[in-house]
Amino acid sequence: MDELKVEYETTQYIVIKIGEEQFGINIKYIDNIVRMQRITRVPKVAPYLKGVINLRGEVIPVMSLRIKMDLEDDEYTKATRIIILKLEQHGMLGVVVDEVKEVVTLGQDNIEKMAHDGKDDKVNFITAIGKHADSLISLLDLNAVAAEKDYM
Repeated sequence: MDELKVEYETTQYIVIKIGEEQFGINIKYIDNIVRMQRITRVPKVAPYLKGVINLRGEVIPVMSLRIKMDLEDDEYTKATRIIILKLEQHGMLGVVVDEVKEVVTLGQDNIEKMAHDGKDDKVNFITAIGKHADSLISLLDLNAVAAEKDYM
């Protein structure tokens, strides 16, 4: 008897590490992944904005996901990368991550939407949890991550 195959919509995510946690970034938003490089500081910007980099003649703002999520400051290692995102509302944006792990494909049946309570900053940046193999991956809401945050 033939097995009935159901086609699920799948999405590819790049899995990154920040501290001990794994996060997923939808691959459609990723323009480039570059090694850590010198970031030029910009005065009078929010603490999570590290500064700007020059990538192929384009000046791109770089943000620390760690500081944005109220974690300790970045420690740069050989594995540290800057992921260049291309976002509709915000243009190009670099985010510093501890490590880029792998690309995973998640079907809709492996993704559970999150409810927001509005209090925990880190949770507000997560749209869903993806299940892959034995691990859970927090899927980032890049528009929430890129949105300006009031520090007053």
